[in-house]
Amino acid sequence: MKKQLITCALAALMGSGSPLVAQEAVAPAKDAAYEKRMEWFAEAKLGIFIHWGIYAVNGVSESWSFFNNYLPYEEYMKQLDGFTAAKYNPKEWVDLIKESGARYTVITTKHHDGVALWDTKAGDLSTVKSTPAKQDLIAPFVEEVRKHDLKLGFYYSLLDWSHPDYPNKTRTEVRYKDDPARWAKFQKFNFAQLTELNKTWKPDLYWFDGDWEQSAETWNSKGIIDLLRSDNPDVIVNSRIQGYGDYATPEQGVPVVRPKDKYWELCMTMNDSWGYQHADTNYKTPQILLRTFVDCLSMGGNLLLDIGPREDGTIPDEQVAILKEFGRWIKKHKEAVYETRAGIPAEHFQGYSTLNKGGDVLYLYLPYRPNGPIEVKGLMNKVNRVWVVGNGTMLPFKIHNKNYWSEVPGNLYIDVPERVQDANITVLAILLDGPIKLYRGVGQVITSN
Repeated sequence: MKKQLITCALAALMGSGSPLVAQEAVAPAKDAAYEKRMEWFAEAKLGIFIHWGIYAVNGVSESWSFFNNYLPYEEYMKQLDGFTAAKYNPKEWVDLIKESGARYTVITTKHHDGVALWDTKAGDLSTVKSTPAKQDLIAPFVEEVRKHDLKLGFYYSLLDWSHPDYPNKTRTEVRYKDDPARWAKFQKFNFAQLTELNKTWKPDLYWFDGDWEQSAETWNSKGIIDLLRSDNPDVIVNSRIQGYGDYATPEQGVPVVRPKDKYWELCMTMNDSWGYQHADTNYKTPQILLRTFVDCLSMGGNLLLDIGPREDGTIPDEQVAILKEFGRWIKKHKEAVYETRAGIPAEHFQGYSTLNKGGDVLYLYLPYRPNGPIEVKGLMNKVNRVWVVGNGTMLPFKIHNKNYWSEVPGNLYIDVPERVQDANITVLAILLDGPIKLYRGVGQVITSN
């Protein structure tokens, strides 16, 4: 019994879960340099994704609308003529991102349609050369991000369905097969654009996409990584580069069980669209999105929350309101956001949880109005105190079902009066007498009383 308790307690503390819950296992660390590189990412917790491009003109699906033959390629590209960026104010964007509580941001430098948002010299398809905007949209954004001390991420599509030397143009239209000379020309173009981005701005993170159409060898994924880190040794790269990335990127759906990757990030839209779509008013509420956020925190991950500006550069009011509510909530509960790691297994608490770095403060997130006291099961530590994060109110607690003859711990019950509850998600902190220890067994039969 004691051996089982100790093993499970250590497993929970290290974030690898109990041997009884194999799906909670996490991949081991790679090396010291990797861990150092990932430090800021692990503590950032929230990032803001920005999908901005010509697809916002008519409000169609970014790139996929022509690839899947929902509209002709030529019709899609006519949107170049309507992309003005007339009201683009990168300072307002970054002020809002900072206010949201996010510590990094990722902007689309080029989506699968091949339209570059910077003044690329590697091709002619860009907002500078091909649209009425006639400006580099990345440069002023980067300047503001650096002023605000945020981490900078670049989304970049490895594939380019508009490039004449890329193998396919749509799902049904193929330009060529098995033509090494043309593929070499495309690779030269890809490397040239990545060199421009890397040498000019040295972002903190690359968010690649589109890798599924080619193998790591065909993309020369290792060569891409070597290129980026030759000038930018600490840059982080997401998983979508055929095995050469630093962290996993599940999309839209929150993982049901904790991913095995030590570092991961959920990217999610506020409504149903990445880019701006006029007809998409199906916004999730701030409460639903905050609930998604703390769900990610509880499993040791980040949330990359997307916004889609209009073609003129303005951000829809619904998106602004959501970011402001994130800012309010995170500012109030910051101690239970940035300095946390994955919490306890779900069987122990009906809600979400995290731990502080030392493992002796357990944070509980309540996305509901409790109908009676909340319960924590299997907690072997002595509880020193319980308080409401954000206002400091001390809460009374009781232990029930603890029998002197059993090593099985009792259940912790905490009353959470309505007057201390947050409008969206209430957070409680439990100070323990040391690093958390959990009982992960099935109970005990009376053998002596």
